[in-house]
Amino acid sequence: MNINISNASGEPIYLQIVGQVKALILDGTLKEGEMLPSMRNLALELRISFMTTKRAYEELEREGFIESYTGKGSFVKAQNIELFREEQLRQIESLLTQATDKAKSAGVSVDELHEMLDLVNEGE
Repeated sequence: MNINISNASGEPIYLQIVGQVKALILDGTLKEGEMLPSMRNLALELRISFMTTKRAYEELEREGFIESYTGKGSFVKAQNIELFREEQLRQIESLLTQATDKAKSAGVSVDELHEMLDLVNEGE
């Protein structure tokens, strides 16, 4: 599992792990039923505290993305289509908020943003 931790980020490490694991599940890289690395192995791999990975896994389980079984490990949980779509919409809204904030600070109008989105969308 490819997780990148940034010490320069203002975001807590456990939330960086949560966000990246969720992204891997939502984009299909991690499939339903797939086993995640043990909390200890992930902590060793990332060179962070076991407690940090434990907190990340607990959050992922609380949000319904993984399920853990004592003595067996943690696995990607079957995703509810509604939950999947809602999470994607939240991510899109966050990115759009970032884009509009940058646009405002650069003096870019809403019409120009629409044009940019249309141009980007044409490439697909």
